[in-house]
Amino acid sequence: MSLKQSVEGEIKKAMLAKNKDRLRALRSIKSLILLEESKGSEKGMTEEEEIKLLSKAAKQRKDSLEVYLQQNRQDLAEVEQDELDIINEFLPKQLSEEELEAALKEIIAEVGAEGPKDMGKVMGVATKKLAGKADGKLISQKVKGLLA
Repeated sequence: MSLKQSVEGEIKKAMLAKNKDRLRALRSIKSLILLEESKGSEKGMTEEEEIKLLSKAAKQRKDSLEVYLQQNRQDLAEVEQDELDIINEFLPKQLSEEELEAALKEIIAEVGAEGPKDMGKVMGVATKKLAGKADGKLISQKVKGLLA
């Protein structure tokens, strides 16, 4: 089932349950999907594109959440956290630090990286393989640490 179909199903459930907060978050996800589809091809979006879209939306929510918390705006922070939680329901399970490190060691061996100068090669492969499964900043930090 595509992301769009599963979001639409969840929207129906939220409407029946009269859950306004969940409905708002799901509608924002659907809006992103429709906007992206209007730019793209007739076939719809691939799973990879869907994950990329949701990851971007989740990152925006995290950034907003941090700003609201710094400014002591708990009311707005709660809204962003709720939306982030709902977006995360549709994203693949995030890798733990141990799993991420193991995957990166495997990629480093596969690419044949030997030091910090090979970081670009490793990051190129890692960001494609681990898209949606780990945050880009965290991947970058781990690769730096492993190649140092």
